[in-house]
Amino acid sequence: MKVLFFARLREALGQDTLEIADADLPPTVGALRALVIAYARGQSREEFGEAMEDANVFCAVNRKVVDDNHAVAVGDEVAFYPPVTGG
Repeated sequence: MKVLFFARLREALGQDTLEIADADLPPTVGALRALVIAYARGQSREEFGEAMEDANVFCAVNRKVVDDNHAVAVGDEVAFYPPVTGG
């Protein structure tokens, strides 16, 4: 599974995607979020972990905004992104 990161999340992690092996795929968006946070902290990316814990960070699965209870499956495209403001 490919997990995408946008805006300040991408900058804090230092990369725009992570590949999650099918065997390691967690059952829900919330569990995936926890897995990604643990990965980032293991890479000394504490700022990213803190940003991902922000309740205002959105998640989209297959381009549809979902909550942390949403199930994920092999082949899904998952994206995390902060709120966007325009002007």
